[in-house]
Amino acid sequence: MTLTKADLVQQVYKTHPSMTKAQATNAVEAFLSISKTALISGNDLLLSGFGKFNVKNKKSRRGRNPQTGDELTLESRRVVTFKPSGILRAKINKH
Repeated sequence: MTLTKADLVQQVYKTHPSMTKAQATNAVEAFLSISKTALISGNDLLLSGFGKFNVKNKKSRRGRNPQTGDELTLESRRVVTFKPSGILRAKINKH
């Protein structure tokens, strides 16, 4: 199952009866905007009880085009990694 932004908005709207759908949308958009800004600036994003998003730098490396077999150099880049919290990991492994 894929959880979309629209699904998140709907869940926030359902669990907070005092919110309008527009307010729920704004809340989700604000959270995602803050999260993106933190990660783009290279900061970690820690959500207690959920996990930690890290930005890691990958060095350039040699690669290969799988279709042609030609060797090429993959440029250095930044990637986002996620490490679930112990609480989340335990809940996932219960089922």
